[in-house]
Amino acid sequence: MKFILRSAKIIDSKSPFHNKTVDILVEDGFIKKIATSLPNSDKTKEIKLENLHVSQGWFDSSVSLGEPGYEDRETISNGLTVAAKSGFTAIALQPNSSPIIDNQAQVNFVKNKAMGNATQLFPIGALTKGSEGKDMAELFDMTNCGAIAFGDYNKSQDNANLLKIALQYVQDFDGLVIAFPQDEKIKGQGVVNEGVVSTQLGLKGIPNLAEELQIARNLFLLEYTGGKLHIPTVSTAKSVQLIKEAKEKGLQVSCSVAVHHLVLTDEKLEGFDTRFKVSPPLRTEKDRKALLKGVLDNTIDMITSDHNPMDIEHKKMEFDMAKNGTIGLESAYAALMTVLPLEKIIEKLTSGKTVFGIESHSISEGAIASMSLFNPEGKAVFTKAAILSKSKNSAFLGTEIKGKVYGIVNQGKLILA
Repeated sequence: MKFILRSAKIIDSKSPFHNKTVDILVEDGFIKKIATSLPNSDKTKEIKLENLHVSQGWFDSSVSLGEPGYEDRETISNGLTVAAKSGFTAIALQPNSSPIIDNQAQVNFVKNKAMGNATQLFPIGALTKGSEGKDMAELFDMTNCGAIAFGDYNKSQDNANLLKIALQYVQDFDGLVIAFPQDEKIKGQGVVNEGVVSTQLGLKGIPNLAEELQIARNLFLLEYTGGKLHIPTVSTAKSVQLIKEAKEKGLQVSCSVAVHHLVLTDEKLEGFDTRFKVSPPLRTEKDRKALLKGVLDNTIDMITSDHNPMDIEHKKMEFDMAKNGTIGLESAYAALMTVLPLEKIIEKLTSGKTVFGIESHSISEGAIASMSLFNPEGKAVFTKAAILSKSKNSAFLGTEIKGKVYGIVNQGKLILA
């Protein structure tokens, strides 16, 4: 495939063309030429898009797709198409399918299903067998066939000794452990953030302490064992502070925040709409501001959509009974544009590759063509028409968004939304 991207502004601090508007010639999956104006004597296909900006390809560190087992929620094939049209050249797939991705065969299954797509899929293996928190899964075997990290999606590890052993064990092959932070005993029957809103609505609350206590414990374990720990989707001001202090000590800890925690608060719950039921729960404005500050000062390493499709049968029910989760790929970039500067968004949508050991490709001549295409301008309201996922459980429906994703160039393919 050969084409020219016309008048593309490059947003890539590692590129010699950073902040310059140029033409980019892509051929056979590589960037062949970058110049202010490229001639086109052989009538090569040209891509002209309004206010086109390009960056290194975006990576989402937490995506659930359902398949195998929950294909009614989402399939790998459609999920990767959604990711591509949402600007993501790579995703980390959570192991929460049925069966759970906890062995070599399951890792190979999802990798084979993903072959041939423009968006690359990198599996996260379950930390424990069946994600039940009892016995450690086959971590080394899964590493050998392509798992990039190990964690039990949205399940905290109550057994501190098991987490300690896992952190020690993965050091033999430079593995990464993901530890979702939530003390189940303190969470109890809670379904939303504990605070003024939960009291007004008469819903059982989950205190910030449930997250913070688990993070403190896990950081103590990390300090003891060494190794690498990733804390996903932090949601409270104190959590950010704890991680900042751990980084200052020199611990190898990274963390992510979900888009919905940077944009929305628990005040959205006043209509008992289960689209806003997520884990961890939406917190207060004070927490939201602290999370934004954590992104800006680089305490928070990456931003994830935490894309989690749910079928209508598990969402259209009483709030207490509904499952947690929101889809987020389609709305991620444009929702972030309402709360953060462009360059910081691009940084946080690409820096996760370093943490998860995925190769990055700068936008320069001779490099592999792996780019996200977008327009930072223009406002709109996010509607159902913009949802490409099989499931429609988006917390951002009806929210004002800014900018537009055009698609990606990756794996020798050009995908436009």
